[in-house]
Formats: sequence, structure tokens, C-alpha cells
Amino acid sequence: MDKLRVCLFCFAVVCLCSCIQFAEAGGPKKPNHKDGVATARWLVSQTTWGVLSTISVELGGAPFGNVASFSDGLAGEGHGIPYFYMTTLDPTPRNALKDARCSFSVNEFPLGSCGGKDPQNPTCAKLTLTGKLKLVDSNTTEATWAKDVLFVKHPEMKACLLIINWTFHGFQIFKLEIEDIFLINWFGGSQTITVAQYLQPRLWVQE
Repeated sequence: MDKLRVCLFCFAVVCLCSCIQFAEAGGPKKPNHKDGVATARWLVSQTTWGVLSTISVELGGAPFGNVASFSDGLAGEGHGIPYFYMTTLDPTPRNALKDARCSFSVNEFPLGSCGGKDPQNPTCAKLTLTGKLKLVDSNTTEATWAKDVLFVKHPEMKACLLIINWTFHGFQIFKLEIEDIFLINWFGGSQTITVAQYLQPRLWVQE
């Protein structure tokens, strides 16, 4: 359990470092707020963590939110689908293996591009992806690819492999199979985005 706490601490540190590096180095600019699809894909590509909520087995079906590191691909090459590297020592994957329903929320605020506005300000983009959290077969090329892109965005994950045996702790690749998209990035309520629109093989374009 102590080793797990060390890893969770490492994750927190690397998430903070990632945000600082993004703010210092800069990244692709936020798309026009009228283009909800591009904004949603930009947000998922640029953020490195969010809140992953599942149906708790231990709390009698109550919602359980948990901070989770993720990646949807290499920088500028994201596919829009979040992948996670988690252990069943954590309640989130345990919940998902019993009831796969979940939601995953990310916010623009950690990127430092909200201009000092509150995270709940409508112009500070926030996205919730709802669907099923599924285990990826470890013997597939998909799992290998997912692990590679996770390690690029979260080098602390790979570093921890040299410290403790993550296989012993049961770390596995999970992915979010998206069924619904909720985006707020301007005044007037959420934008309507279908899963098909969101998963288009397109990149955001700054006009």
C-alpha cells in the first residue's frame, strides 16, 4: 500500500509539472468557441488529467470521482479517446469491472489559458465524456500503443516501473468508450456534439 501511495504521489507531481511545462512552452491555441468539436478535441489532447467517475461497488452504487492521468495520443496527434493505466488496488477500475458506466471530466483551467477566470466560468472550457470504461487486452497492439503514449505524457509512470513491480500491482490499460459528450465553452449552455462528429480524424485549426 505504501508503494501505491508513492506512485499516486508521483502522478500528482508529474501532472503539476506537465501543467507548468505547458504554460511555459505554450501549446496549440484554443480553437474558436463556435467550433465545439475542435474545442473538445483540443481540450482532451492538451490536458493530462481529469476526474473519472464510476458507480461505486463499496458505497452501494453511489457516484465515486477520482483524479486520473490519461492520454489520447501523442501531442498534436490525439485520437480523442482517453486511455488510462490503473491498478485494481484503486477503487475506480474495480468499480468499472463490475459496472462499466462512467464519466470523465476535464477543464481548461489547469492549462493556464483561462485568463485568470474561475474554472466554472462558461468561457473556461469544460468537457464531460460519458460512456463505458473498458479493460484493453494487454496482448494487443492497442494496449502497446496506449502504454507508449501514456508514458510520453506521464514519464513518471515509466520511471515507477524501475522502482516497483507494476505488474505485481495489477496495472492495466483501460479506455473510455464514449457514448455522450457534454461541452461548455461559452455562455448560453452546452454545445450539441455527436460522438461521430467528435471522433472525426481532424485536428483543431486556429482561424
